[in-house]
Amino acid sequence: MRALFGALSLLIVVAVIGLLAKKQLGSMAGPPALPTAAGTAPAAVAAPATPQQTVQQFQQAVQGQMQQARPMPDDPK
Repeated sequence: MRALFGALSLLIVVAVIGLLAKKQLGSMAGPPALPTAAGTAPAAVAAPATPQQTVQQFQQAVQGQMQQARPMPDDPK
């Protein structure tokens, strides 16, 4: 009887983890939202034709984020 409850609880845990993983992966299926500057309308972005263009676009986005100033804390410690 004890083994039956152990196996049943293990199956329930595996099912719950499977559902959570499916839900998490399903939410990542859509394209990520691109950040836009305040007060500007998002422009239509065409999908790049080649993987090389995708890599270049990603590198440009990272470089743009790296160039932004980091916000400084208000209170010095």
